Amino acid sequence: MAGTNPISSHIDNLSVSSQEKDIEAGTRVLQKEAEALSTLALGLDMNFAKAVEVIDRMKATRRGRLIVTGMGKSGHIARKIAATMASTGTPSLFVHPGEASHGDLGMVTEDDVVIALSNSGEAPELSDMIHYTRRFGIPLIAMTKMLGSTLGKAADIPLITPDLPEACPNNLAPTTSTTIMMALGDALSVALLERMGLTEEDFKIFHPGGKLGKKLMQVSELMLTPDELPLVKPDDKMSDALLVMSEKNIGSVLVMENDKLAGIITDGDLKRHMRDDLLSRQAKEIMTTNPKHIAKDALAAQALDVMLNAFDNPISSLIVVDSEKDETLVGLIRLNDCLKAGIA
Repeated sequence: MAGTNPISSHIDNLSVSSQEKDIEAGTRVLQKEAEALSTLALGLDMNFAKAVEVIDRMKATRRGRLIVTGMGKSGHIARKIAATMASTGTPSLFVHPGEASHGDLGMVTEDDVVIALSNSGEAPELSDMIHYTRRFGIPLIAMTKMLGSTLGKAADIPLITPDLPEACPNNLAPTTSTTIMMALGDALSVALLERMGLTEEDFKIFHPGGKLGKKLMQVSELMLTPDELPLVKPDDKMSDALLVMSEKNIGSVLVMENDKLAGIITDGDLKRHMRDDLLSRQAKEIMTTNPKHIAKDALAAQALDVMLNAFDNPISSLIVVDSEKDETLVGLIRLNDCLKAGIA
């Protein structure tokens, strides 16, 4: 007899009232933080636009970077903001304020812009970073709820966050405040992304790995090239076409006339024309004309969608052309290749 899972048993034995309290607490936190984000959105002012402009000007020099810093929970949020900025085209890094006071200030140059996070604006660890930016004229953007704080008064551009209670019942654990800071960092990142007109192809440069990288793969990265394709002529006998199809073993054969694609013969075409005289017939009698196609610079995910949703039944391969304006054959992409690459 299989043993009883003690964790599952314990969970199953929780009282209904206890479960309801947990759900109520979770709901209360999420609602409070959602309300805080609405307040933040309604309160954005020209300082937000100034911050975007300063960072964008720094990027235009191609020398500076965005330095994001903060202590404690604000530091964790600062790391996330730096990572988001970097992944969306804004050169950025996190500098720990404690390490900055012991040599890492050398990582910050006069070409940079600094964003410092502190809910109270009085984190003592930020003192050296603040003084360093003031000494060398480095633009300082503050993210704090206290305009009159040390950080708020020192900043060139103070981004003042709503002074709202934490979601913690004791109003102590950073919850609402950190959610606000993270969202404000996202807002800055996306505003900068839109300024530079970052495309899906550009985005892939910063995300070559993982699920996101796979979703952003282009058709040209997965397609078979013309040298790998089985090709026949319209007047060729199907007996010869089947030999070519078998040699290349990709499940179809392309019919070419005067170096242009005339049609394609797939397994489905063979099934539809399966008769005693099939081998003696010509390729042009069996082929499908005007087969579905896609441009080589389209996303592989788009090709997968076309194949899975073509007509009433999925198709197993798709012709690849140079572009929507130039339908010169450049390859063929197969359903199996997309699935093997993890594009789904």
